[in-house]
Amino acid sequence: MIIYSLTAIVVLETVLLIASLYYNIKFGIRILNMQDSIEETLDILDEREESISKVLEIPLFYDSPEIKRVHDDIKRSRQAIFAVANVLVDSANNNSVSDVGTYDAEEG
Repeated sequence: MIIYSLTAIVVLETVLLIASLYYNIKFGIRILNMQDSIEETLDILDEREESISKVLEIPLFYDSPEIKRVHDDIKRSRQAIFAVANVLVDSANNNSVSDVGTYDAEEG
């Protein structure tokens, strides 16, 4: 009777171990895919930020309020790119994301 109980426990633990291994591998693959997506997104954000920075270095030769507004919108877009990149990096590094709002407060 004890042998059957021990055998049943070992079989149950083996089934649970196999299920655990399956889900660990499945979630591990998902995490690796998500990390690859985040890295690709950060590369794109870096390229866009660099492009926007080059545009912002060009001086304005026209005093139209509409052009100044567009120039300010581009600056805010650059700040948003910084904020999104920091959120992605912080979430990837498991740090807090409470520093996201500092970009708008400092420069906007």
